[in-house]
Amino acid sequence: MNSRVSYVSPPAPGPHDGKRLSPWRVLAGLAIVALVVAGGVVGYRFFATGQARAEDPAPWFAGYVDVTATPAYDFETPRQEETGNVVLSFVVAAAPDDCVPSWGAAYSPDAAADDLDLDRRIARLRQRGGDVIVSFGGAANTELASACTDVDALRQAYAGVVDRYAVASIDLDVENDDLTDRVAGLRRALAVAALQKEREESGQPLAVWLTLPVAETGLTDDGRAAVAQMLDAGVDLAGVNAMTMDYGTDLGGRSMAVISENALTAVHDQLVDAYAHADTPIADATAWAKVGATPMIGQNDVAQEVFGLDDARQLNAFALAQHLGRVSMWSLNRDRTCGENYADVRLVSDACSGVDQGDTTFAATLGAGFTASVEPASTAPTPLPPAPTDDPSRSPYPVWASGSTYLAGTKVVWHGTVYRAKWWTRGAEPDDPTVAASDSPWTIVGPVLAGETPLPQPTLPASLLPTWNGTDVYTGGACVELDGSAYQARWWTQGDSPAAASIDPGTSPWMPLTPDRVIGGQAGC
Repeated sequence: MNSRVSYVSPPAPGPHDGKRLSPWRVLAGLAIVALVVAGGVVGYRFFATGQARAEDPAPWFAGYVDVTATPAYDFETPRQEETGNVVLSFVVAAAPDDCVPSWGAAYSPDAAADDLDLDRRIARLRQRGGDVIVSFGGAANTELASACTDVDALRQAYAGVVDRYAVASIDLDVENDDLTDRVAGLRRALAVAALQKEREESGQPLAVWLTLPVAETGLTDDGRAAVAQMLDAGVDLAGVNAMTMDYGTDLGGRSMAVISENALTAVHDQLVDAYAHADTPIADATAWAKVGATPMIGQNDVAQEVFGLDDARQLNAFALAQHLGRVSMWSLNRDRTCGENYADVRLVSDACSGVDQGDTTFAATLGAGFTASVEPASTAPTPLPPAPTDDPSRSPYPVWASGSTYLAGTKVVWHGTVYRAKWWTRGAEPDDPTVAASDSPWTIVGPVLAGETPLPQPTLPASLLPTWNGTDVYTGGACVELDGSAYQARWWTQGDSPAAASIDPGTSPWMPLTPDRVIGGQAGC
């Protein structure tokens, strides 16, 4: 799923054309037998897959969040009830031939923890009662199944991500070349089946959603093949999430909501057919519970396709009436009106929708009436947490001290939580309950995680910058050092000590700099 990629899908085949996929069923069976003989862990749960349950899972809403997009979207602090659950995207291969998970081919999981505070932000969201699904794939980069040439290596790659983020649900967004590659599709199906079986045996079941592009007539040939491969391998699909966007067809004056309803109805019928072909028939209501919808809000990649708030209201009503299993949207990063400086809203932005939303959000509109969590609710009582104590030896950042000065971007630990300074501050307690969040100089990043130890704090190397001299003239942009701290001149100055910047930063000609900005060259010194 990518706001810059258009999906022009061919018409889906008729309801009885699935038998053309039988060679892949044969291939799947042979591959499974080979794995079992070799000591593989795949269990062929053919007859158990997709059976109608006495009670289908409660439907849920969760918007996608592009983890690596800038500006970053602070999913850890939900703005409204409907944004409490999120689908984090996208985990892909680090390189086209590298079977190593990454976020957007830009951050390893460890790098995402360090540079994006991702692990801590997920923990913060969970503190607030929300949860996450991890989405693998997307339109850009390479899905792991295409990069990994070995089924078990692929299973381990998926499992590493599932275990790291402790998720009970995953989303497989398969598009473009990753979708047309049937061999990679078989690897994906076998690896997911093995992982699902492994998790089930350990008492930690894993829900699997398959996200696929659609035409108005439903899934494409490749999409139907992907579903069949999953069912033949024994994957218990939670459902198929249809990307109701970028149709690339003449709308004929009809709304995007109408086209989407037609596509979703077709997907429902195709799922009934797919499960019947797999000899595991499901009821009509169960088929609807296995259908998901994900529109691209606002301006789509196809110029004439705009999904407005009226479309969102209509699709929400349809989803509730038909009891769809899930509704999502691409993306929460875009859920706002573009600013006045954004000249042409027909150009798709990662940071705004391209339509005038006023005070209304697509998340609240599409998510209205969906109250379930993305994961099963626990009936066990939640114990009160122990009183937090800040141990410097177990804190990733220095423990806040009332007499210390903190520059913008500085991170501290206070009462078991990591905070980041929004601007220069001294003496302001990070968790002061009497100060509104907008007025506090601190913003919550998330809790201190188990097993953390102090991170190396950069210090200014000796002689890196010239020492301030009261008789020298400094122009804007000049950098100096004084008593181990770095400063940058904001305008012409002579005789003004940089030390005064800590007392009255608003009027001082000097701006304090953190050592990492100087060392990394960000200050322009």
